Parts: sequence; structure tokens; C-alpha cells
Amino acid sequence: MVNVIKLRKGLNINLKGNAVKEIVSVVLPSEIGFIPTAFEGVVPKVIVKEGDVVKAGDTLFVNKAFPAVKFSSPVSGKITAIVRGDRRKVLCVKVLVDSEQQYVDFGKKDVSQLSGDEVKSALLDAGLFGYINQLPYAVSTNPSTQPKAIFISALRDMPLASDFEVELEGNEDAFQAGLTALSKIAKVYLGCGTQQTNKALVNAHDVVTTVFDGPCPVGNVGVQVNKINPINKNEIVWTVDPASVIFFGRLFLTGKVDLQKVVAIAGSEINTPCYVKTIVGAPLSDVLQNQLKHTEHVRLIHGNPLTGYKTDLTDYIGGHTSEVTAIPEGDNVDEMLGWILPRFNQFSASRSYFTWLLGKKKEYNLDARIKGGERHMIMGGEYDKVLPMDIYAEYLIKAIISGNIERQEQLGIYEISPEDFALAEFVDSSKLPLQKIVRDGLNILRKENA
Repeated sequence: MVNVIKLRKGLNINLKGNAVKEIVSVVLPSEIGFIPTAFEGVVPKVIVKEGDVVKAGDTLFVNKAFPAVKFSSPVSGKITAIVRGDRRKVLCVKVLVDSEQQYVDFGKKDVSQLSGDEVKSALLDAGLFGYINQLPYAVSTNPSTQPKAIFISALRDMPLASDFEVELEGNEDAFQAGLTALSKIAKVYLGCGTQQTNKALVNAHDVVTTVFDGPCPVGNVGVQVNKINPINKNEIVWTVDPASVIFFGRLFLTGKVDLQKVVAIAGSEINTPCYVKTIVGAPLSDVLQNQLKHTEHVRLIHGNPLTGYKTDLTDYIGGHTSEVTAIPEGDNVDEMLGWILPRFNQFSASRSYFTWLLGKKKEYNLDARIKGGERHMIMGGEYDKVLPMDIYAEYLIKAIISGNIERQEQLGIYEISPEDFALAEFVDSSKLPLQKIVRDGLNILRKENA
């Protein structure tokens, strides 16, 4: 019998431009860019140089702190550039793509016959282990950690987020192989939504399946960890994006590193919101070809509007990218008496506008304006209304800002990740960058505990 957990706290923001469940294939790009910053907590050490020829599966860089954690090329071709930023930070490794792809053969494996150490070794050799994250700290994990459990959330419920069931279609066998492989390492918990019907989710074996019912952010893996098996100090859980589980399964079934994925193209500034079949490292200029309605006054976001980051067409699909969204920037809006108008097309979490009378199904075309400046923190319980976790969110944020590490530990910082505070940041009347505050706090805590 599948366990069902119902949550009431949260907030659904219904934005215009959700991707229609149609998959469009994009031709393999002429050049890809592999982005190390997609893997939080990894300091890359590049082991290739310009002019080198690589196969799909060959290592491009390793984690400097843990050299056994490799990151492999999604394609075969020639290294054309290693782009660096300030203080020689590696921003991107570019590969000129071969017309005929060559793959490193890691050998097919029967996951049911493997041990946990053999699964871990296979993922390390193929350069896929770094796709596994961990709590605490919400960073890419390392092979020295031993998780008490592994959590996978197949429910994506952020505004304009992709539907994993679209990506799962045709990849059911690889997904199950990935789940079975991870189950050799530790107990695996799979979180699903009440509306998800794909048999690969509903009937998944070698895992403990839990159905979650409630508003956003019930799909956040951190929320699911908090409700199923909370972590304490000195405990570690691994969290894996469901798309990465497919990557793992393909490795064991085919013996090759295959980083093809389906990405949602969504938002009110997209001509035809849909799903695009592409590959990790593909240029956004290729993925979004002829898709943007406008070239000016548009906020292009790598990810969803709440947790993604501002980008442009020179960026590339990251290792954990599941959607690319475009919404109005709002920098050309001139509203006379805007604050006093009834605003029938604006969304308010506090029912400040009359739109709350129009029902939950109304779609909004929100722009990227903050609509106000940063101010003193207001202790009004705003965060707790949209954060379904057993923590005192406002007090935790204050402890992070003040640098009180002992207080942070008491208030549950080991359980959270920045994305858990995305909705709190949206409703925050103080306009604080909560996700950045949490990320900085986690980085300091990880450094102190190293």
C-alpha cells in the first residue's frame, strides 16, 4: 500500500505559458558547452586542454577536493575552448561536436547482480557520480559519504516547471534500472504526486514510494525528506534529480554515457511553449531558436521563475536543467497610480488585489519586478505560511544573517536547501534575497565543519 502524505502549507502560482506536452527534437548542436557551476559545491580541475579529442564519456574535469569524482563529456569531438572568469574560475568547457558520435564503452551491467560499492564505482568511472547531491549543505556529494537514505522527487510543482512524466515517456526501463542501482547503496524513497499515473512511477520496485498531496513546494525533495525521514547533525541523505536517475540507468543498460534529456520551454514570452529533446551542454540559442516573442524587455531564466537564475542566449543547458523560461522583464512598465488601482490582472498571496475572487485557475502574466526595495525584516509569520517544514523559518534566517552557527544548527539548517525558501522569498514583504542568504549560510557552515 502506497503511503499518502497531505500538506496544507504552500502556495500555487499559476503563470501563463506552461509547456504543452509535445516533444520537439533539436538537431545535435555543432558545439556544446559543459558548465561546472551546474554542480553546486564542486571546484573543477580541468584535465583536458584545447585541441584534445574526446569521446562521449571521457572526463573533462574532476572535483578538485575529491579527484575521484569525474565529470564526463556529453559528446565526442574536439575541445575548442576552456572559458575562465574572475580568478581563473572555470565557466565552461566547449566541445566541437563530431558528425558521428563516438562513445566510451563502460560495459553493460546487470544492476540486480551488483553490490553498492560496484554501483558507486561504475558511476565514478563514467563521470556521473557528481550528479548526486546531498543534505546537509545541498551540494554535490562525494564518495566518502555514506547516506542513511536516498531521496528522489518525481514531482515538479514550481511555476512553469516541467512535468517529469513527459521526460519519463520512453525511458521507463532506464529509470527503473537507475532506481535499482541506487537501492544497492541505501534505502531509496521515491516521491510522486497524486496526478502522476506513469506505471514506472506508480509500480516502481526496489523503492519506497510516497504520494504527496498539497500545494507547492510539496515537490521539493527537502520537504519530502523532512516529512519522511528528517536528518539530524552528523547524518547524510543523498538527493537525486529523476532525470539523473535515467542517466544512471542508461549507463548500466547500454554501457554508454547518454546525457540526452527533455527540457521544457515555457513562459508567456515563448511563442509555442513545449518540450524539447536535446542534450546537456546544448546552447540556449539552439534550444530557443525562433521561440522568443521579443528580444528586449524579456527576462530569460535558466530554470523556473522562482529558483532559476537570469541568463541569456549565450548560456548552455546545465546538468540539472529541466526547464528554461521567459517572462516579461517589466522594465518598460509605467503604471500611473499603480499601487492604488484594483489590479485585476495581478497576483497577491495576501488577497490585496481583487483577483483572488476569480478562482485558483486564473493564469497570471507576472513580470520580474520586485516592486519595492529591501527593508528591515518583518516578523509576521509570512514564511511559515508557505513553508511546510517543521522549522522556524524567520528565526533561522535571522540566525544565518547574524552568523550564529549554534543557533542555526538548533533551528534545523541541516535539513534545508535554498529552493525551500523560494516561495518565502516571493511572499516576503521585506524583499530579502532569502535563497542567497541560505546558500551563503550553508557554504559558511560547510567550511566551518570541514
